[in-house]
Amino acid sequence: MTNVKNIISTSVAVIATGAMFACVAPFASADSAQTSAVVSSRSFPKASSVKKNLFAESTSTSVDENSKWGGIETLDVPQTESQAEKEAAAAAAAQKAADEAAAAQSAAAAAAASRSEQRASIPQVDLGKMTGTGAELASFSLKFQGYPYVAGGNTPAGWDCSGFVQYVFSQFGISLPRTSGAQATVGTPVASLADAKPGDILANGTHAAIYIGNGQVMNAMNPVQGTAISNVSVFGGAGYSIRRVM
Repeated sequence: MTNVKNIISTSVAVIATGAMFACVAPFASADSAQTSAVVSSRSFPKASSVKKNLFAESTSTSVDENSKWGGIETLDVPQTESQAEKEAAAAAAAQKAADEAAAAQSAAAAAAASRSEQRASIPQVDLGKMTGTGAELASFSLKFQGYPYVAGGNTPAGWDCSGFVQYVFSQFGISLPRTSGAQATVGTPVASLADAKPGDILANGTHAAIYIGNGQVMNAMNPVQGTAISNVSVFGGAGYSIRRVM
């Protein structure tokens, strides 16, 4: 009996001791939590590159040459001019037009002066002393001095060399071919200039004129000189035919 009591007493003592330590342990743990520091850390991946100037505008880019962007890669975007640039361009255009007009007027005045000088230097032929239908035709042709030269024309509004000859002869009821080369084959041939008479036709493949005597012809020369009297040297040394139609 005594042994049983001893065993029970010992067991109670052990349980009591365990209970005491069980109560103390949480207190010690709580106190430890209040006095210990909590440490936390976080890592970030390292950036491979950093743009130095965030405000700099991008001026170029690299694009695969085979990329398709719906056609925008070929857009032609016109530059927009400022108001000042537009005004400057308009002023420049106006000045250019004025300069061109002045140059044209000066050229026309020079051409007119040249024609006057040329007519003054050419010995005039007194057709009034000549008789015959050819002389009448030559005299009639002189009425058209100063008329305009127009390539392809054959009226007083404007004619070229063969058109002028064709028109003058038509006023005398004679129909001539249109080109100078064809006019060089009409009528009958005249052996030389010494045998030529007023009203004869002088012509080759590039020019045609009406002979008025004294080595002079009446002809439509060019856009600058127009229709005027000139020496037979107007043929430039090239050969020509002398044809008599009247």
